[in-house]
Amino acid sequence: MLKLIIEKELREILGSTKFVVTFSVCATLILIAFYVGGRSYDVSRSDYEAAVAENVKQMAGLTDWGRIDHRVFLEPQPLGALVTGIANDIGRTTEVRTRGELNSENSRFNEDPLFAVFRFLDLEFIFGIVLSLFAILFGYDAINGEKERGTLRLSFANAVPRDKYILGKLAGSFLALSVPLLIPILIGCLLLPILGVPMESGDWQRLAMIIACGYLYLGVFLALSIFISAMTEHSSSSFLLLLVVWIIAVLIVPRTAVLVSGRAVDVPTMDEINFEKNRISDQLRREDDSKLRAYWSENPQTGTETRDQMMTRFRNYWSELADAREQEVRALSARLSEDRRNRERVQQRIALGISRISPTSVFSLAATDLAGTSLELQQQYQDQVSQYRDDYTRFIEEKTGGSGGFWFSGGSTDEAEEEPIDPYELPVFEFDAPTAATLVSKSLLDLGLLTIFNIVFFVGAFVAFLRYDVR
Repeated sequence: MLKLIIEKELREILGSTKFVVTFSVCATLILIAFYVGGRSYDVSRSDYEAAVAENVKQMAGLTDWGRIDHRVFLEPQPLGALVTGIANDIGRTTEVRTRGELNSENSRFNEDPLFAVFRFLDLEFIFGIVLSLFAILFGYDAINGEKERGTLRLSFANAVPRDKYILGKLAGSFLALSVPLLIPILIGCLLLPILGVPMESGDWQRLAMIIACGYLYLGVFLALSIFISAMTEHSSSSFLLLLVVWIIAVLIVPRTAVLVSGRAVDVPTMDEINFEKNRISDQLRREDDSKLRAYWSENPQTGTETRDQMMTRFRNYWSELADAREQEVRALSARLSEDRRNRERVQQRIALGISRISPTSVFSLAATDLAGTSLELQQQYQDQVSQYRDDYTRFIEEKTGGSGGFWFSGGSTDEAEEEPIDPYELPVFEFDAPTAATLVSKSLLDLGLLTIFNIVFFVGAFVAFLRYDVR
């Protein structure tokens, strides 16, 4: 009996004009998302390699390590082209100095502001927006529509168990919608290597989980649609109610979560923090200027000391002052940044906790976690740049004799005779993306919530249909 119900549902959905039209639209969008994602990765990769080459080129011909202008770059991630998350919002270029703040710039939206308005067409958008509407369109009249057409009474003229009927409805609808979508998804996966996206085994595993997560999300709205259909008498009523629920889940809940968390936790702005850092830094610099002005009167050149020796002594003194000032500024910066980070974490926990009321937010969080483009990407990049700065500082101090990159124009006059530096001696920065196992473990909570949503709505549909008047 269950098999007959599933087959009936498959025939009705697959043979309808509505399915042909909606499937064509969804298949086209999926293929476009894979193609655009592949091309976007290729462009981002080319830009990244060009930026690295230009960084090396700008250092060519210099003879003093203390005068280099060195930058590091966030390497594009393969799955970031399919689930963009915040990958386009954060700065991808960071100027590395032995002293001072590390500020990232050149986000994708800085270069292409139009994308900030319309965002990107990626898998997260297609599953989160398009396929949820797809599920509603085919599930809103699953029960009450059958009653309005008279087929529900005809079906129950036979000895059809209600539990098998509702299970067959859900299973048949899910198979009819999900299995055909595998075709454009698989074609899209084949496009990735052709377009030059370097997918490793871990990337394929995470992509498979993103797709599975999308199917779970599709099942949520399909089960919800059947649940609402079993609770209402008319298909028009269930359709309007589902649209309201969809608007709340997709548009209102995520934005409300951000608003509530912003009111609950006061996070200082970057302008406020930078103002405080600059104020303290300027104060320390004025104190050092006073010490430098007093240096020559307190430490005059001795009769046995050459000019180069005198300048070396002064350079060492300046370096000591600069190191002490840098340590104080770094300590202050670390305290202010840590306080802001702690407040941000609390704010984010509140926002994400509230937003998880919506299955759309749950799916989005799971997909970005699996793709490695979640909120943690920015902090991971900043932490790794900070660690790299320590290696870079040690390297520069070795090359400049421990002066921390200090360069003084009154030094040696033989600069033209010195050998050019070799930029390839610099420590190489490579962004170490989290492993597939780490990213999968972070997504387990949201995958579990999507499973729970499916179970709750299916149980709701089952209970509602047990009391449904089929006459």
